[in-house]
This record gives sequence, structure tokens and C-alpha cells, in this order.
Amino acid sequence: MISRFNLPSILEGYSQGYFLMADEQGHLGWYSSRQRTLIPLDNRFRYPKSLRRSLNQQTFTPAINRAFEAVCAGCANRDVTWISSDLLEVYRALHRAGWAHSFETWQGDQLAGGILGIVIGGAFIGESMFFNLPNGSKVAMVLLVEHLRRQGFILFDAQLQNPHLARFGSYIIKNQDYRYLLAQAVQLPCTFVVGDKSENPFL
Repeated sequence: MISRFNLPSILEGYSQGYFLMADEQGHLGWYSSRQRTLIPLDNRFRYPKSLRRSLNQQTFTPAINRAFEAVCAGCANRDVTWISSDLLEVYRALHRAGWAHSFETWQGDQLAGGILGIVIGGAFIGESMFFNLPNGSKVAMVLLVEHLRRQGFILFDAQLQNPHLARFGSYIIKNQDYRYLLAQAVQLPCTFVVGDKSENPFL
């Protein structure tokens, strides 16, 4: 098992372009890929027209780290998952140290959806997402991109391509190009959580 307390080596792994996953037996290990999927933070980003009503009517309220544990549990709650109990412990340790975050949408007091990610400099490394209510995670994606833009992030790593991400304009780059961009991003002094609870609408 990769020690959940060895945070410097874990952060170094992510900073070098690797990511953690558990295999079918639950053994945790480092992985890489010949290609990486990115969510654009420029004008290439798009979203399904079906979300416009929810966005215009502000059906969901965004928050950061209001329910980190619940987002982790939601992301891991699927028939086939790479998020083992050991990996959940790693996420918790990273969260306590200020590196792992959840970006959420709420409808009243109900958690509608969320995105789990690791933040290093100006890179948001998306680990997983889930929803409890229709469009909950999709709206979270749109609002997260807006937040990352405001904070000066240059990289939103979605790791692996799928049809859902493609609807947001996700694109594939070679691993060599990804690592070059990642090396630039992790050096930026970006802030993901801004202010305190009294003044920050994302808390």
C-alpha cells in the first residue's frame, strides 16, 4: 500500500503526471497514460444547451469543501470503481493538508453533485465526479471552469476521455505535451479556496 502519510511523494507523483488507482483486487498503484484528457479553460469550453435553464435560474448553489466526505463517497459508489478504501484515505489526508478539494452543487440542503480533485499550483487534477440530482455534476463542471478561470488556473486535467466529458469540449493531448503543461501549471501561485466563510460564496 502507498502510505497515506507520505504526502510529499504522493504530491510529487501527481506533479510528474502520474495518478493513483486501485486495481480489481484493491491494490493501490501509480499509473500513467500515453494520452491525457483536458477540459479547456479558454473559449473551447462548451456545455450542453440543456444546462442553460439551470444555470440561468441558478437552480444549484456552488460550494467548495462543504461536504468533502460525501463527495468522496459519491464518487466511489459505483459498481466498478478505482477508488478503494485506501485511496479514500489518501484523499482525506490530502484534504486535511489542503491539497484535495471537492467542488459541489447544492439544491437547498441537498447535495446535488460534485467533483473531486487535487490542486497543485495552477493545476486542477480531476479525480472523479458524481451526481445525486439530474444535472448536478454537469452544472458543477461549468461553475468549476468559471472558478478556475477567475483564479488563474491553466490546467484542468480530466485524465481519461469519455463521451460525457466530450460534451464540454474535452480534448486529448500526448503525454509529453501534458507533462510540459503540467510542469508550468504546478509552479503558479494560484489559490483554489478564497477568503473565509463569511465572504466567500464558494464556501
